[in-house]
Amino acid sequence: MKFTYQEEIPDIGPEEVFDWHERPGALERLTPPWGNVEVLSRSGGIRDGGKISLRIKQGPTSFRWDLMHRDYVHGRQFRDEQISGPMKQWSHTHSFLPSGSSGTRAHDEIEMEPPLGLAGKALGPVFVKNELDRLFGFRYRRLSNDLARHRAYSDKKRLTVAITGASGLVGSSLRHFLTTGGHKVISLVRESSEVREGCVFWDPSTGVIDEKGLKEVDAVVHLAGAPIAAGRWTEARKRSIKQSRIRGTDLIARTLATMENGPRTLISSSAVGFYGNRGSDILNETMPVGGGFLADVCEDWENATVPAERAGIRVVKLRTGIVLSPQGGALGQMLLPFKMGAGGRLGSGKQYMSWIDLDDLIGMIYHALYEGSLSGVVNATAPTPVPNAAFTSALGRVLGRPTVLPVPSIAVKAVFGELGKEALLWGQRAIPQKALSSGFKFFSEGLEDSLRFQLGRMD
Repeated sequence: MKFTYQEEIPDIGPEEVFDWHERPGALERLTPPWGNVEVLSRSGGIRDGGKISLRIKQGPTSFRWDLMHRDYVHGRQFRDEQISGPMKQWSHTHSFLPSGSSGTRAHDEIEMEPPLGLAGKALGPVFVKNELDRLFGFRYRRLSNDLARHRAYSDKKRLTVAITGASGLVGSSLRHFLTTGGHKVISLVRESSEVREGCVFWDPSTGVIDEKGLKEVDAVVHLAGAPIAAGRWTEARKRSIKQSRIRGTDLIARTLATMENGPRTLISSSAVGFYGNRGSDILNETMPVGGGFLADVCEDWENATVPAERAGIRVVKLRTGIVLSPQGGALGQMLLPFKMGAGGRLGSGKQYMSWIDLDDLIGMIYHALYEGSLSGVVNATAPTPVPNAAFTSALGRVLGRPTVLPVPSIAVKAVFGELGKEALLWGQRAIPQKALSSGFKFFSEGLEDSLRFQLGRMD
């Protein structure tokens, strides 16, 4: 079987597009978020003889896929071929051709033979084409968006960025986005055994951080914190949620404040939970703190950055909404019940959900790294928050599943307790006023557009 795909990328030449593919992180950026792919090993990059081994999980099963690169022509093409794996034969040629006066035509050609037996029959031409259509629809959109984000600051120097929470949903995506743009990333890790090139040790619980490892860093992006929705909020769990945020932020802020010639920008996470339960009120960054446990946490979390602000460091505090990606977070937890037809509005369904596409959140962090005029609190949410009932309907449409089974408030509280009340039944209608005023461009302003992109349902 042979399949071809192509996409026009305006105003960016073939060599620039090719270079993006050759940098670390390109495979991870091009892997769709609904795929469960783990890189086991790699060597040699995409040049001739380079190898990569993947572990791909599908449901309860998984398989290993070993590939080798060949036919490398810098700025023009490379090919990957199966050494061993699920297919009888697989070859994928990536080509980058001039288009118009300054653009690129990305051209992908796949030649494959499915395995013999029942597995091969299951991978019929229609199934394979549908899955490849999903894959390349996603790949081309993300590639074009990432290149556009990088092009916006191509006249600026490449940065060295330290990231806490670099292995999490947002942190790992940011890491790969930055490296494909030619930036250097330093991951802050809590285990001394994990320290290697590109890593710096820190331990917020003991107040220890390798300050020397931050000497050459331009900016710190602080994302670390215990998960909010990992279980009912016992008193011990609430302490962990709060302390993991305040201790880590305080350690970072105080360290940067005392460093000579250290990082001059700190981007620190917060959340729209700062606003408490505000009904349909439109919330920009000037609104006061609300009530509840999450509001208290967010207020203390943001205040922990004060030492850095007082030292003249530019601090951006991102009040993040629900981050949309099937790889984790709220959407990742919703998918199974919705796919089973058991999705429905929560409580009245009137509570607002301030959401943001994962790719736009990465773009906003990148924007904040370079926009020196942006500081203080910034709502990291899409411009179009929606009530829970509207979110439920949109997700049902995208998945092609009914959403007729509402979950009463009493049931939410009985199952999840205080977590259910604050995180599921309360709402915030946050608007990213400062981000928009600073010139940030969202690529997914509409909820359904974001869901279709992240879930590979763009047809």
